[in-house]
Amino acid sequence: MVSVLSMFYGILIKMHWGDMGQRGVPHFHAFYGDEAAVFVLEGDILAGRFPTKQAALVRAWALIHADELAADWTLAANRKEIFRIDPLR
Repeated sequence: MVSVLSMFYGILIKMHWGDMGQRGVPHFHAFYGDEAAVFVLEGDILAGRFPTKQAALVRAWALIHADELAADWTLAANRKEIFRIDPLR
């Protein structure tokens, strides 16, 4: 199952419930146009490609919402509903 965490500046952030152990680290997915990347919760790119400016926005958002991301990861790992996170403004 996939849940949308947030949307801002044309960037879509999702967390995949069935993806908990596939990459070995807590992470989320970001999409911008045709680009997609997997980010660790701290905001660094784990896999994929992302435009530099948008990657910086995702990193800033992840740092601001670190506690919420970690809480959502724990919920998703336990197959529970996750909560949306405020967008970057």
